[in-house]
Amino acid sequence: MNDQETIEQLAADFDPATREDWLKLVEKALKGADFEKRLVSKTADGIRIEPIYTRAEELAGAAEARPGAAPLTRGTQPLVKGLGWQIHQVNAEPDPSTANAQILEDLEGGVHGAVLQVETPGEFGIRIKDANDFATALTGMYLNLAPVQLKTGLASAPVARTFLEALPLLKVEKGKAQAFLNLDPLGKFARFGVLGRGLDDALKETLSVAADVKAEPGIRAVVADATIYHEAGATEAQELAALASTLVAYLRAFEEAGTPPAQAFSQISFAVAADTDQFLTMAKLRAARRLIWRIADACGAGDAADSAHITAITSYRMMAKRDPWTNLLRTSIACTAAALGGAHAITVLPYTWPLGKPDKFARRIARNIQIVLQEESSLGRIIDPAGGSWYLENLTEELAKVAWQQFQEIEGKGGIVASLKAGSIQETIGEAAAKRAKAVATGRAQLTGVSAFPLLGDDGVSVEPHPQPPEVNGKPDITPLTPHRMAEPFEALRDAADAAAHKPEVFLASMGPIASHTIRTTWVKNYLAAGGIATLISDGYKSAEEAAEAYKKSGAGAACICSSDALYEEHAVATAKALKEAGASMVLLAGRPGDNEQAWRDAGVDRFLAAGNDHVATLKELQGTLK
Repeated sequence: MNDQETIEQLAADFDPATREDWLKLVEKALKGADFEKRLVSKTADGIRIEPIYTRAEELAGAAEARPGAAPLTRGTQPLVKGLGWQIHQVNAEPDPSTANAQILEDLEGGVHGAVLQVETPGEFGIRIKDANDFATALTGMYLNLAPVQLKTGLASAPVARTFLEALPLLKVEKGKAQAFLNLDPLGKFARFGVLGRGLDDALKETLSVAADVKAEPGIRAVVADATIYHEAGATEAQELAALASTLVAYLRAFEEAGTPPAQAFSQISFAVAADTDQFLTMAKLRAARRLIWRIADACGAGDAADSAHITAITSYRMMAKRDPWTNLLRTSIACTAAALGGAHAITVLPYTWPLGKPDKFARRIARNIQIVLQEESSLGRIIDPAGGSWYLENLTEELAKVAWQQFQEIEGKGGIVASLKAGSIQETIGEAAAKRAKAVATGRAQLTGVSAFPLLGDDGVSVEPHPQPPEVNGKPDITPLTPHRMAEPFEALRDAADAAAHKPEVFLASMGPIASHTIRTTWVKNYLAAGGIATLISDGYKSAEEAAEAYKKSGAGAACICSSDALYEEHAVATAKALKEAGASMVLLAGRPGDNEQAWRDAGVDRFLAAGNDHVATLKELQGTLK
């Protein structure tokens, strides 16, 4: 008898487990608590995240699908190629010669390709005046082996043509260059609200460049860049819907110019954002391939969809300026998710990117994150490790459904351009961004190092700021999708605190033994630090008089009472009165007062600090009071 037969024989002695049996055990453990509220969560798109998943009948065939086969959910190739994905490193050093030195250093350090961020209206980066500048920046780089990606603001097509003019100067053999020109007039229109010329003319120019590189199989002219929508606050489904609608718009433009969809796919690449929601990022990449294939199949070009190239870029909106070391955790998780989701290339933004120019160390760490995941963790050696996971298969399925529905709504309104002109896309993304901002402000979504466990004082990081990009001229035709980082409201508070003539400070009147007050003392310390407000802490005070005496010696202008609910009943009133009598201009209390609110306010408590309140608004008000 083999091992499998032994297992089956042992299993036969037990009744099969059912969901109903599990629910009975759960109900017992919850002790009357609401199942939905305690164990079920939802994504920003309203997709349910269940506490447990089983082999759902409607997904029975998902795990049996082969990588490389339609609908490409499990990957565009049947086998792993090399280490699984390419490492692409961004470079925006203004001087072409300095940029070249950095690019060669990155390549020697293990990078497979370079992302050249070029200075153009709306974008800082390498200053390129002519083909010689491109040649200078790329000297020593074998473009037949290491691809280049261009990243620009407006004027993308002229930059792309200048790059093409530089290829002979770099002695790249005809037909051998590897590059992504990343022309995306629709994305730039969404981002800046204006193109400097008509959209139709911009599309014609884009298709003209695509025609010029038709004989260059390694060069892709166009990109459907969904990161523009992500950085403005889009949900995962909104990001995918925008990507799908942009793809359709480009396929139509190619077809009108005489290029059928099957050929157009070889000219179009894709870009999506990867963030700290590891499972959603994995599902997003899997769902993206599925949507791309479905659109290709509807065009009669399903076989061409396996040429789809997706670059994942670690999210800018998730990064923080304060305590930027925490960005290393964010980008590591995002890169891991992108790799497991099957991205063909990944760009990890250096951890100091929100602050300014990355130095040698920051660039090294950015590429080493990927190298460690590739060569030590071997994440790229397995195709679609998510395949067969009931949770991830279900999440992919639901995300693809919601994204497809939103894509159909965009198309029903006339497509991506019409929807942008009507403002419907901006409105829905704005609503999603507002909900996310509220979740961050109220503490439901915490940002490590920003709203949770913030570091006061010098974090040891100092970088040269990015140069200001050239201005975008012209009045926007639509509301632009401006990028926002989630940490910005708290960073504004920290900046204001640093600029204050007198640093805001609060005395913590922690009552009772450490075991009684430490939870709320720690919470208040972090809560106030998120607004740049320092705290004076102690092991705790035995009486209101002892706390008031310590407050007098502290020199602080305000005090906050911290302890357990039980000790509040005993000490809150007396401590509030004592602190007021000791000269406290403001007395705070950590926690919700419940039925005691009026009595505690009468005793001198001015404000209650509790989870779920608008922390940003409260901290801003406290800063004004504590000046």
